[in-house]
Amino acid sequence: MFKRISLALLGSASFLGAGIDRAVAIDAAALPEPSVIYASQPAPVRTASNMGGGFIEFLFGDSGSQVQSYQRQGVYQQQPYYGSPRQELPPIDPQQGMMRPQQEASEPAQRPIDPKYEKQVVEYTGKENVGTIVVDTPNKFLFLVQGNGKALRYGIGVGRPGFTWSGVKTISAKKEWPDWTPPAEMLARRPDLPRHMEGGPENPLGARAMYLGSTLYRIHGSNEPWTIGTNVSSGCIRMRNDDVIDLFGRVRVGAKVVVI
Repeated sequence: MFKRISLALLGSASFLGAGIDRAVAIDAAALPEPSVIYASQPAPVRTASNMGGGFIEFLFGDSGSQVQSYQRQGVYQQQPYYGSPRQELPPIDPQQGMMRPQQEASEPAQRPIDPKYEKQVVEYTGKENVGTIVVDTPNKFLFLVQGNGKALRYGIGVGRPGFTWSGVKTISAKKEWPDWTPPAEMLARRPDLPRHMEGGPENPLGARAMYLGSTLYRIHGSNEPWTIGTNVSSGCIRMRNDDVIDLFGRVRVGAKVVVI
């Protein structure tokens, strides 16, 4: 009897062990493989490219193409940029400790003259006689006819839009270091101008002036040589001081001046 009880117990234990093994096998098959996260594969970082409609998409969207784009870039390579292209700030005025206006900061006071506006001998095929001055307003040149198909050419500054003119005049007077009295029309536009200025290096008429007929127009020098080759005056023809001194010595009162 004892033997039968022992065999029964052993059979139960075998049955129980087999059941446990089957349960463990079932549970093991049901569990998925554990996920492994490696430190060398950082999670994608998302950044906004601008503050427009794309910014809203950035907050609420999650498209695959966006995620792939962010994954391809390193965290420190993604530098979002907002606004227009970078612009240089105007320089600081050391005396006032404030920014100067951009226009004042960019005044072309040191702009060198274009070589084509230097005095030079050129070919001349026009019909004017020797000693005639021809002012080519569009191209900003003044020619002094020399004869033999030649002319001296100087660079000039001419009238601003609305102040250019054309016609034939004669030189009615010549003055060295002329005084300057702005006309009433100019004072109306620029009430800050002086009512009269003695001749000298600071005078806007420069070193020499040749007056054209009975008009207020003159061929004169300038204390702003960087303006040669530009539309800058109120109708006068301006030259560099060295050039106007040279021209002044070559022409006489009564010389013909053709402005085109």
